[in-house]
Amino acid sequence: MYVACVTIWVKPGGEEQFVEATKRNHENTRREPGNLRFDVLKHESEPGRFMLYEVYQTPDDFAAHQKTAHYLAWKEAVADLMAQPRQGHKHMSLFPCDKAEYWTGG
Repeated sequence: MYVACVTIWVKPGGEEQFVEATKRNHENTRREPGNLRFDVLKHESEPGRFMLYEVYQTPDDFAAHQKTAHYLAWKEAVADLMAQPRQGHKHMSLFPCDKAEYWTGG
């Protein structure tokens, strides 16, 4: 599995708008055939710090995600809300197993 962990810092006061835009991106991304997981996390003590934890079957599925209309709309919607550039780190999952059924609960 291909995993992207993206840390995002949102300007004070922009958190609610960021969450709304990210929810739409999350809902549409979960409908993509290559997406297995899309978690949106908010930092425990820093209200403007978020993490997106995304799991795709392959790196190509992630690349396809970044070309979707909903991703491009999200990227534009949150651009002015960011306090600094987002930091994305790509990983290959070792554990849990590499079976889509594990990730999707199937």
